[in-house]
Amino acid sequence: MIEIVATAESVEQAKALVATDVDTLYIGEDAFGLRLPKSFSRNEITEIIKIAHEQNKQVSVAVNAIMHNDRIKTVVPYLQFLQEVGADSVTIGDPGVIHLLQTHGINLPFIYDAQTLVTSAKHINFWAKRGAVGAVLAREIMYEELKSIGTNVTVPVEVQVYGATCIHHSKRPLVENYYNYTKEDKPNTNALYISEPKRPETHYSIYEDINGTHVFNTNDINLFPYLDKLVEIGLTRWKLDGIFTRGKDYVEIARLFVKAKQMLLDDKWTQEQMQQLNEQLMQHHPKERTLDEGFFLKDPSEVQ
Repeated sequence: MIEIVATAESVEQAKALVATDVDTLYIGEDAFGLRLPKSFSRNEITEIIKIAHEQNKQVSVAVNAIMHNDRIKTVVPYLQFLQEVGADSVTIGDPGVIHLLQTHGINLPFIYDAQTLVTSAKHINFWAKRGAVGAVLAREIMYEELKSIGTNVTVPVEVQVYGATCIHHSKRPLVENYYNYTKEDKPNTNALYISEPKRPETHYSIYEDINGTHVFNTNDINLFPYLDKLVEIGLTRWKLDGIFTRGKDYVEIARLFVKAKQMLLDDKWTQEQMQQLNEQLMQHHPKERTLDEGFFLKDPSEVQ
């Protein structure tokens, strides 16, 4: 089974994504979830779950934020709310939140999501024995390592196949601190970026929210040309992240992945068709953002 998981930026986009036949919508509230295209209200979350369930689709809710004492006190009521409105799963990275979920008898399947920490089958299986129904892999894992993980895990594993990749997260408001230092007005935008000295071609997107400061890689991930390889090694839960790809373009990209999924299931995947669809994907990808395969094709011995 191939499952396509897609972020959503609005109720209307959620409807459009369901219409493309994605399997799972990924949403949340930024008080509890990290790097979401939109922080949804409780009413919106309820509405999206209803929309998805009417079309036999699922909704996974992000509860993967870094929890300090003040915020973790509010987690149980939120999890209880998600159970009441019928969320299909939650993503969690904090063991404290997992403990609260289980000790309060909240009937919500959880997917282990500790961001960059999840890099081996043993790590994933450890949490599977403690109730996890799946796990989210770190983004910086090479194909050779993915093969080993795919053949040794005991629960489904999510791999990001499209979108921006966070490479640094600080709980500090670094953008605000910078503008306080320079005495400039802080722009109300998520279109800021930083570049390396003497390397003007680098373009590290940076933005700030209630969870702190997030810095993203210069290139967004696109594993569309390698979806058949992921199927071969048993990694078939695919994440699409639309935090920097907005509106109809993101929906069209999701549609292309759904088409690829069906071609693979029907054994009709060819290099020629893949290239045609990949070219269409690039037409919908933001022109100011570049794409590559991330760490997928890198040699582990060459990574520094």
